[in-house]
Amino acid sequence: MGSQARREEFEDQALVHLDRVFHLALRLTRNRTEAEDLAQETYLRAFKHFDQFDPGTNCRAWLFAILRNAFLNQQKRQGREVPGLDEGELERFATEMADGPGTLESPEEELLKGVAGAELVAALERLPLIFREAVVLADVEECSYKEIAQICGVPMGTVMSRLSRGRRLLRRALETLVREREGLRRLR
Repeated sequence: MGSQARREEFEDQALVHLDRVFHLALRLTRNRTEAEDLAQETYLRAFKHFDQFDPGTNCRAWLFAILRNAFLNQQKRQGREVPGLDEGELERFATEMADGPGTLESPEEELLKGVAGAELVAALERLPLIFREAVVLADVEECSYKEIAQICGVPMGTVMSRLSRGRRLLRRALETLVREREGLRRLR
């Protein structure tokens, strides 16, 4: 394929996801400048390796995987700890999943009514990276479990565990916030 045709195909396939890529980069880095750099790095890598993209597959998931790898590499280069799960945590999460669905049943919609958007974003950003990543990919970016597993390079069971735990942690943080706010209202 000629360079002009390759560029046009890349623009058609990949650039339509630019906003979503930037949004995910912002959620991972928590810094606008770093997110811009990370999104740019993602697209540079994607263009360089566009011949490895399989047409007809999910380009957004492919870009998210590139973004995630670029982010993790950046964290390692900067000497920042990249959080992971130890075997004990994985076993505990698997047990929690086997015991039934996560604790985020549908009073969450009622809970979210009492929380401002900025508070939700702040609570989400306080989640540990592995859980924040799963929640953002599933609930914000609307990726399937299979897509998240491909993006993160982990088994689908791990995705479900991280998502369950992340949602549970987010719910607890938001419940605490709402209770504190209600307590302040009663004092007034």
